[in-house]
Amino acid sequence: IRHALVEGDWKTQHKFFHHNQDLLENIEELEARARRRDIVVDDETLFKFYDKRIPDDVVSGRHFDAWWKSERRKNPDLLTFTPDLLISDEAEPVDERDFPTVWQVGDLSLPVTYQFEPGTAADGVTVHVPLDVLNRLDNSAFEWQIPGLRAELVTALIKSLPKALRRGLVPAPDTAAQVLRQIDPDDGPLLPVLADELQRLRGVPVEPEDFDLSKVPTHLRITFSVEDHGRVAATGTDLDTLRERLKVDVRSAISRAADSIEVSGLTSWPDDEVPKIFTSTLAGHEVKGFPALVDEGSSVALRVLPSPDAQQQAMRTGVRRLLLMQVPSVAKQTASRLSNADKLSLSANPHGSVAALLDDCTATAVDAIVQDAGGPAWDAGGFARLSDAVSLQIDDRIAQVVTVVARILTAARDVERGLKQTSNLALLPALTDMRTQLEGLVHKGFVTETGFRRLPDVLRYLQGMLRRLDKLPEDPGRDAARMAQVHQVQDAYAKLLARQPKDRPVGTAVADIRWMIEEFRVSLFAQQLGTAYPVSAQRIDKAVRAAQNA
Repeated sequence: IRHALVEGDWKTQHKFFHHNQDLLENIEELEARARRRDIVVDDETLFKFYDKRIPDDVVSGRHFDAWWKSERRKNPDLLTFTPDLLISDEAEPVDERDFPTVWQVGDLSLPVTYQFEPGTAADGVTVHVPLDVLNRLDNSAFEWQIPGLRAELVTALIKSLPKALRRGLVPAPDTAAQVLRQIDPDDGPLLPVLADELQRLRGVPVEPEDFDLSKVPTHLRITFSVEDHGRVAATGTDLDTLRERLKVDVRSAISRAADSIEVSGLTSWPDDEVPKIFTSTLAGHEVKGFPALVDEGSSVALRVLPSPDAQQQAMRTGVRRLLLMQVPSVAKQTASRLSNADKLSLSANPHGSVAALLDDCTATAVDAIVQDAGGPAWDAGGFARLSDAVSLQIDDRIAQVVTVVARILTAARDVERGLKQTSNLALLPALTDMRTQLEGLVHKGFVTETGFRRLPDVLRYLQGMLRRLDKLPEDPGRDAARMAQVHQVQDAYAKLLARQPKDRPVGTAVADIRWMIEEFRVSLFAQQLGTAYPVSAQRIDKAVRAAQNA
């Protein structure tokens, strides 16, 4: 009984035996899911169950088979385990719904497994993600954890707070229980929702960034196992990092599904419209991608990309490339109309040649025309309208761009000259700060990167730097104090950028903060020039927090 039936060291076809083994494995799995060791009864209980029912003269497998052949006709369920038998009377009840085996994200059903082995990499909850749907997921879908571990997670988050805040939230488990009676995943991202509820319930001014995720036990972080046809491609606790590591594999998986519509070497609009969404079924999963025209230098390609953000960015540059191929180059014509002063200004550029700079200006002019016309285009008719608009407006728009760029390069040259002429070592930190600012504003490709509408702002920022240079020797201490304010918001912005998905373009809300910091510099160092809108360190901080919680 002990070796064959309790410990399972027996090869037999008896149905009750396999049923019992399966049921026991299920209950043991529930223990792993609930991270407990007190649910399954001990071996002695199982021994007594069998010993009570099996006659004393059954002492071998042959004896058992002979006895059971007759007995099962009269009492087929005599040796069959029930869940009640296997669960200890002392064990607290466990709701299996709190420990699901499938995680539903939209139309995706992702298998979930559990491991209760503290200290191992996979300890805790593992969500199994097919490679070809990795692009459809992000961390926010999993940050609330499974229901069965949510209270422990919130408790750990409360304990991770600085001591000054934590003091008003003890005991942490009681506070977590109170909070979770009021909030759930439908309320939004975990950290801002939790912070708001803690402040509402206890009056403690908690901000989302106050939580220290590094102090949360590793088993409370979801592990993702990304799998491709049964092969584990990568594992980790951050989907953005996994997407970056597997971006080539993800792109290949999507390409396999999208082979019917992808094409390379296009020099004119494709035969059909570019669909906004592409779906296909691959290995039983719905693969979703986002088609776009991708700039390949001398041509464009129709590719299916992994995200809407990547689609929008690629479509803008892809349509631009097609339009540039449709209109004759006007760079030489524009250069011939420049004054000697403008030619001198344009010659001192970071692009390497005036021709390269004019190409940058031409691309910027096309972008501006497309934006005014409501582009980019998604079908042949829309592209034809854009092409007509570019043909009509390109000369005037390039002239406008070149005029501003010439003034920008002149101002940049003046700033560079001022930086070189200031030799006081005490001013070195300020000079280094301005050199970094100048490189961020004026560099190869800066015209297209900045965009037509922001070019006058760049000129104003450079003029602000000239004013700062003039005032710097008068009061270096005041300049240093203001520079410290700039660096504080820059550091917060740098941390925000570091948290952005590496495989996706930075969103508009995040990119705009960079320009808010430039306006903040004007407000501190050159107030006479004015800012484009009200700006302060508090407004920038608010924008950073809003972008973090988006």
